[in-house]
Amino acid sequence: MATAESTATGTGPGAGSLHSPGAPGGDPHAVAPEATPRGPSLWRRLSRHRLFMTGAVIVGIMLVLAIFADLIQILPPEKMQVRARFRTPDLPYPLGTDNYGRDIWSRLVHGARLSLSIGFAVALVTGVVGTLIGVAAGYFRRLDGPLMRLMDALMAFPAILLAIAIAAALGPSAINAVIALSAVYTPRTARIMRSTVLVVREMDYVQAARACGARDLWIVWRHILPNSMAPLLVQLTFIFAYAILAEAILSFLGVGPPPPAPTWGNMIAEGKDYLREAPHICLFPGIAVALVCLGLNLLGDGLRDVLDPRLRVQA
Repeated sequence: MATAESTATGTGPGAGSLHSPGAPGGDPHAVAPEATPRGPSLWRRLSRHRLFMTGAVIVGIMLVLAIFADLIQILPPEKMQVRARFRTPDLPYPLGTDNYGRDIWSRLVHGARLSLSIGFAVALVTGVVGTLIGVAAGYFRRLDGPLMRLMDALMAFPAILLAIAIAAALGPSAINAVIALSAVYTPRTARIMRSTVLVVREMDYVQAARACGARDLWIVWRHILPNSMAPLLVQLTFIFAYAILAEAILSFLGVGPPPPAPTWGNMIAEGKDYLREAPHICLFPGIAVALVCLGLNLLGDGLRDVLDPRLRVQA
């Protein structure tokens, strides 16, 4: 009885188990349980990734140039000056002029707006359509066969040749270029989403939701999509870069936005005949395409390193 009373009142040998460490009557040598450590936030991990930040700076500079193109232009991008043809980089034309006397700097920044807009539109359409097809094929088994056979048929053609064929059939315009490139890159997004959904749909929380009687659309919206976004975001950054490069190719071949639209591809196409006497006409838009594609690929590599659990330790 004495032992039980002393334990209950906190004066016996076992009283330390009833008090927190350091409290009166508690065990002075007891160690408080440590709080579960929380990992750094997504933005903090991304900000520590050098490649991601390098790509973000490159793409951010191009976005600023595209947004404020009307403010930083020297002349309207389509204004011709016969007396100022083939000017080399110098004041008042920091990047020189082309064969029509148009300011290359002004055309370059306006071309950034158009080329980035086309690339973003392609990534957006590809992401939405590819996600719908991939989720439908991965979650609803009856749709898997027909949808994936259609995607395989589209992927059987070389990407750039299929884009050229579609753009040529539809006619040269920015919207038709978006349609052509979206048709080319949607199958790749759909296959990635399908493979991700096939893994996620077998997770315990999805099985538990299905056992509780949840509807398929609710499960897809609440569980499947949120846990399948990481591979999609990585893929879309690469598609963004591919679309900008492919749009430049389409414009160079004459099936993209028609001249005098100041796309980077049009600028390169117009300057290819003057490489000896005026190489700067092709040089600067070519550098712009290379920089944007490099920046977007670095962004994609950074996202993949941070979002992929298998590579999170190295990020």
